[in-house]
Amino acid sequence: MDVFGELFELKIAGLSISGDIVIQWVVMGILILIAMIFTRNFSVENPSKIQIVLELIYEKVNNLVEENMDKSYSSYIPFVGTLAIYLGVLNILGIFGFAPPTRNLSVVTGFTIITFVLVHGNAIKRNGLKSYFKSYGRPFVAMLPITIMEKIVFPLSLALRLFGNVLAATIVMELVYTGLSKINWFAQLVIPIAPHGFFDLFDGTIQTIIFVMLTIITIKLQAEE
Repeated sequence: MDVFGELFELKIAGLSISGDIVIQWVVMGILILIAMIFTRNFSVENPSKIQIVLELIYEKVNNLVEENMDKSYSSYIPFVGTLAIYLGVLNILGIFGFAPPTRNLSVVTGFTIITFVLVHGNAIKRNGLKSYFKSYGRPFVAMLPITIMEKIVFPLSLALRLFGNVLAATIVMELVYTGLSKINWFAQLVIPIAPHGFFDLFDGTIQTIIFVMLTIITIKLQAEE
């Protein structure tokens, strides 16, 4: 497998769609289907075990938002929860034999653009357009170039951190399989379990947590500026 190349390309009406984008769509569809199935029989009087688990997950996300932002940001709970679940699943796809789509810089850039728009959109909504632009010149106008650079560097660092770590993990796993292929096929079935656990499951989860935490903290800090 070429870790720097596309898994495959889907051609529709003369358009070439990246395999990583297709995998994103498939994951999105599966998560939506699972959500519809698990939530269709919710009951206040007689909650099922699945409902209890989902309510516990919601409570965790709710606490995460309230503790790191505050209760006035409760409307962001669905976004934070969706981001964590969706990005988390994409990051750990390596344990299922698929290269994580987040090894692709264009995929990561999409997540970063959404975060960037949300961060600055929230700041404008809470403070007004005039106050938002005035903040770029605080505490004095000479800070304007540095402030603009800071706003540009944040999404770049957010994207490159996630992209670099997931790509590095994918490269390491590819090297593991390449080395084991020179031994025998059975070695490729057993030995990679531990590396997958670290580079895909553990590292993928850590990168998701970092991305989500930086997103919610920056949303609050940008609005307070």
